[in-house]
Amino acid sequence: MRKGFPSLALQVQEILHRDPLGGHLFCFRGRRGNLLKVIWPDGQGACLFTKRLERGRFIWPSPAEGGDDSSAQFGHLLSGIDWRHPQETKRPTSVG
Repeated sequence: MRKGFPSLALQVQEILHRDPLGGHLFCFRGRRGNLLKVIWPDGQGACLFTKRLERGRFIWPSPAEGGDDSSAQFGHLLSGIDWRHPQETKRPTSVG
């Protein structure tokens, strides 16, 4: 994904008919699924957040599942966790 902020913001305006600085987060996933870019408005402008996974892929919702996700789903997405089936992990206990 070679697009930067201007072309991603233009996609938000032309395809989604939304304001990229309007307070919503807009996520874009690369073709291979291991790269994620997020337009993140901060009140003074916007940031372009980029994350690449070394292993695995970002789990992306299908169009049937809708495009508005909860903050928990977004957190799982950024962490590379399958948000459809999150697994609770157990913390190791100290052996004393």
